[in-house]
Amino acid sequence: MSGLVLLRPWWLLALPFVAALAVLLWRRRARLGDWERVVRPEMMAALRRLGHVEAGRQGVQGLGALTAAGLVVLALTGPATTRREAAAFRNLDGVILVLDASPSMTEADGWSQMLTAGRAAMAGLGARPAALVVVAGDAYHAADLTSDHRELAQTWQLVDGATVPDRGSRPWLGLARAADVLEEARLVSADVVLFTDGGGLGPETLEWAAKLEAVGTRLSVVAPRGVEPAEVLARAGGGQTFTPLDGVALAGFLAEGGRARLERADYPLLFLADHGRLMLLAALVPLLLLFRRRQS
Repeated sequence: MSGLVLLRPWWLLALPFVAALAVLLWRRRARLGDWERVVRPEMMAALRRLGHVEAGRQGVQGLGALTAAGLVVLALTGPATTRREAAAFRNLDGVILVLDASPSMTEADGWSQMLTAGRAAMAGLGARPAALVVVAGDAYHAADLTSDHRELAQTWQLVDGATVPDRGSRPWLGLARAADVLEEARLVSADVVLFTDGGGLGPETLEWAAKLEAVGTRLSVVAPRGVEPAEVLARAGGGQTFTPLDGVALAGFLAEGGRARLERADYPLLFLADHGRLMLLAALVPLLLLFRRRQS
């Protein structure tokens, strides 16, 4: 139940009043009101033996009604759980992966670790659509926004030093192409993740990071440890830095970050399942018990 949230928690204020009434009825469950004061005890005992008086019946009925009232109050609080795979994320929050495929990246010993980090990130996307941009001397849109992360991972795995024919390392062109993808998709919010070895990170890249951050897009960087320009770039883009060995941490960052921003944008019901209606059905059970036929 760690993922349980209350959409309307202020309804909990009604529970103390229901509990107080329940305690009062429980204490009076065996009493018959003022009749016990005016009828002699031996006559009351005779009436009970004849079946004309049922001790405590009204109190039990009241407790059943208050039990139903308590369940209704709990239902009104809106108990909800997260729908991690909610299709409603589509066209609201996406991820653009920008992969530097220049020779300095693809021919380095850590290239396979970069690819592994990217696959780990895709595994944590849930229902968030993702796209792929590859960049070297120029940038290309390699895969459209899709929720089929298995197909995207296959495309990702095929990227090598021959994918981009333009020689060089110009990561700012990849960020510019990512901005074009975001504009065409009309996403409410997004993450851009740049996979780089630090080559070509200069003023142009910082300028594009600021542009992305200005439109509500968060830029994070995956780079080998110790690449200081990557940390500066991530701070400018409002994201975080990760090493190629931090694939699991990157996946968790992408999974939670988009959800938090949609909550601030007032989209909580798109990924929260409200279970209050089920509790209303449960409240019918004690109410039905009040309609039991009295045996003669």
